[in-house]
Amino acid sequence: MAQSAFTWIFSWMLQKSQRSLYLRCWMISGVLRGSAVTGMLTKHALPGLPLSMHCKPRLSDSSSQISEAQTELCIPSSFSCPSFAICSCCEQHLWPARRPEPLNKCSDRCCALRQAWWALGVSRLVYPYDFRLTEKEKTSICYLSFPDSYSGGLGDTQFSFRLRQAGGQRTTHYEDDGKYNREAPLTLQRESAHYFGYVYFRQVKDSSMKRGYFQKSLVLVSRLPYVNLFQSLLQLIAPEYFDKLEPCLEAVCNEIDQWPPPVPGQTLNLPVMGVVIQVRIPSRVDKPGSSPVKQFNQENLLPAPLVLPSIHELDLFRCFQPVLIHVQMLWELMLLGEPIVVMAPSPTVSSEMVLALTSCLAPLRYCCDYRPYFTIHDSEFKEYTTRTQAPPNIVVGVTNPFFIKTLQHWPHILRVGELKMSGDLPKQVKVKKLTKLKTLDTKPGIYTSYKTFLHKDKTLIKRLLKGIQRKRPSEVQSALLRRHLLELTQSFIIPLEHYIASLMPLQRAITPWKNPPQIRPFRQDDFMKTLEHAGPQLTCVLKGDWLGLYRRFFRSPNFDGWYRQRHKEMTQKLEALHLEAICEANIVAWMKDKSEVEIVDLVLKLREKLVRARCQHLPVKEETLQRVGLYIETIIDSLPEDLQAVLHHH
Repeated sequence: MAQSAFTWIFSWMLQKSQRSLYLRCWMISGVLRGSAVTGMLTKHALPGLPLSMHCKPRLSDSSSQISEAQTELCIPSSFSCPSFAICSCCEQHLWPARRPEPLNKCSDRCCALRQAWWALGVSRLVYPYDFRLTEKEKTSICYLSFPDSYSGGLGDTQFSFRLRQAGGQRTTHYEDDGKYNREAPLTLQRESAHYFGYVYFRQVKDSSMKRGYFQKSLVLVSRLPYVNLFQSLLQLIAPEYFDKLEPCLEAVCNEIDQWPPPVPGQTLNLPVMGVVIQVRIPSRVDKPGSSPVKQFNQENLLPAPLVLPSIHELDLFRCFQPVLIHVQMLWELMLLGEPIVVMAPSPTVSSEMVLALTSCLAPLRYCCDYRPYFTIHDSEFKEYTTRTQAPPNIVVGVTNPFFIKTLQHWPHILRVGELKMSGDLPKQVKVKKLTKLKTLDTKPGIYTSYKTFLHKDKTLIKRLLKGIQRKRPSEVQSALLRRHLLELTQSFIIPLEHYIASLMPLQRAITPWKNPPQIRPFRQDDFMKTLEHAGPQLTCVLKGDWLGLYRRFFRSPNFDGWYRQRHKEMTQKLEALHLEAICEANIVAWMKDKSEVEIVDLVLKLREKLVRARCQHLPVKEETLQRVGLYIETIIDSLPEDLQAVLHHH
């Protein structure tokens, strides 16, 4: 069954007599294959009122604050691949695909759904029935779409969050989901157990409102970490939506309905609201650190496209400006998967800092959990604030001062102020002891007792300072910083890659009639011995305790994630080499002295290998798979007719 996209538009109202929040949600859902945009939400705040006080919440009440839900809006979408869908109320039946009726003609009856991967949805139904946002997820998204503490700032702000899927990872059935993840960089793969939320929040004075303020958020929910693309999309949609409301959103969804699927390595032209957004989807075969491929087909586009240099990369220099002299310490903490709290004055600063931290390990994937923006109402609040166990391996961004007290037992706390670009090197925060972390009036700084393994790279700071003096663009400064972090990560990971490659069996040890040999185990002591002649000192000028850093890394979730991924790739490579060896063997000569039982056993094993190769998309040519299929037919034809009938039947 194809799974669906969800678009939710939430409108919050407060009834003074009941002091309860009522939720009216317009759920826009569509069948989805390879969906990028999983939903869109809007929410009204309580005008002029902070969303939470700086005190510990009563979590038992938070789950019951949303008392009722009503579906009211459906927006057309379309299939990108099959011409049928399954309705939630009759999920065992295939309905012929057709365009849904206009909004004012939609009824409560079952209707077929059509979809697109960006899908902002379609139908008043929750579809499919077995895959929709839970009440816990809806509640969490609603709280995450507003600042967690009072903010007197007026205007528009944008930030993002990452939400754990309630109930853990769910099975996905997107037909091209596996294909996309195989071709996309590890850091841009579609998440199966988390949602990403991209928020556009507006707060302006409005005398027509009882409390004197207009507050509203438009939230786009996706499984893809395309922060630049989706934030740029919100910049176009949100201002119009705040003025024109649902009709504007309907028109936008009709346009997004026609967008092509995201294919790694391709440049896409995405029209919306009279603008064409042009962006390239990164591919796994791209050289790390290379500049984005030049955009094309601009001469035929009217109006000229809005070209996004990157679909996901942030301005690292702006994000790290208050901690530039400590970037190397932060890189080590991220590499080791240490628990880190980012305390910021706003969700924007919080989310950008957390995303910048998780990206500084590229091309190595950050395998720990991270929350760009976290509130006291989050369902994991108790899990993260408990003192009965060690803090989890996570980077969490917060804005509510209450967290200074509840998370002060965490080993690493980064307190930052507003990010403001200036003509000089921004004031750098200092490393301070955790004992100096005060509940009130805590100054910016890195509160930790961590001692770095590597010496500080003063050359980088000098280059960035020279760029500031010469008024070098922030994009260039970010490129220098990203290149430095990339080279640092590569210097660390290349010795590991060389060692794990040596654990692969030799190709001559792979024979067609025996199971492939096993990959030798990773022995940390053996690896450490290789560092003397093939360590990071060959590619990195930094001095320090590299051995100690590796030993700590072996105990981190990042090593576990890296090793599991590499072991999986090597196992698949062995399977592919084994299939190639079978194709090059003389099947007829092998069968001459074999019994019928042995031959039938070979047929079953070859069929199993063929199915596994196609299901797991092993790195083997289609020609090789076809030859294996022909070998199976040749073997079956050599057997007696009764056995042939049995094998052909099964």
